[in-house]
Amino acid sequence: MLTSPALTRTQTGKVCYEENEIQVTDQKREILQGLMAPQKRVNPKYFYDQRGSELFEAITNTPEYYPTRTERQLLRDHAQEIAALCQRQSVLLEPGSGSCEKVRLLLDEIRPAEYVPMDISGEFLYQSAQGLVREFPWLNVRAICSDFSGDSLLPELSPEQQNIVFYPGSTIGNMSPVEADDFLQRLSQALYPGDLLILGVDLKKDTAVLNAAYNDAQGITAQFNLNILNHLNQILEGNFSLSGFEHSAFFNEQESRIEMHLVSKYAQIIHLADAPLYFAAGETLHTENSYKYTLEGIQQLGESAGFALKQSWLDPQHLFSVNLLEVAAGQA
Repeated sequence: MLTSPALTRTQTGKVCYEENEIQVTDQKREILQGLMAPQKRVNPKYFYDQRGSELFEAITNTPEYYPTRTERQLLRDHAQEIAALCQRQSVLLEPGSGSCEKVRLLLDEIRPAEYVPMDISGEFLYQSAQGLVREFPWLNVRAICSDFSGDSLLPELSPEQQNIVFYPGSTIGNMSPVEADDFLQRLSQALYPGDLLILGVDLKKDTAVLNAAYNDAQGITAQFNLNILNHLNQILEGNFSLSGFEHSAFFNEQESRIEMHLVSKYAQIIHLADAPLYFAAGETLHTENSYKYTLEGIQQLGESAGFALKQSWLDPQHLFSVNLLEVAAGQA
């Protein structure tokens, strides 16, 4: 849960940094609820402590992981077309902004009055925001450290300027279709008619390509997956041992999603501050889903949440899509 208003606010040049309190007790409750389920699970947002954020950036540079480089190329190739559909002096918001790497490809074309990155990893966010204004000295940045998956999805917005939400990386695929619909509905309700969503979505494709992307030869994805246990140890005062688990990722054809799991190598008891946790040999902790969509599925998902799909851009191999959606009249 987040508190409002922000607890701290510092001004450094053109970086305004706000930190919303993320209650540890609520984190514990959410995590324990998942760990005690018949299929143990954890929300993939807990991948992103400082180390997890760094490992994910390394994943994006592996030869097998096509989504990031493909999406970057699409943004480079079509930045002018995307910007032509946006109003000048808009407010550009990015939930789960990470390193703010991809937005760099659009900033000079869109030229927003303000860029608002939001991320759960405060130190990583602040460093990214500082780097951004060094590169774009004309840019005003309002960086907000918050758990945007909680109650406060977006900060309070004004209808006086066009609001544009940038949500790249197919992060929408980490949500189940029901969760994705709920997320997009909450977005459309927080926005105003005519506001925009720039949405990156991974597409259905050959299973071998998908499986390779989540099982890179360098083992960086495995490190990333296992590192979530370090983060859980910090939050839950636990004693997960990374050597007791192994990485597993595969494409589930029936559900049209990549699944990532951590597999217990042997029967073990994990000691947490609140309760012991038993794993049988071979039992898994489900850490992530990544759903893959068709263009028709993207359009239907947007329309059910109050967005109209205005345009889609695809690479020649149809691996990935960048989509521009507009909040339909009657929303907000």
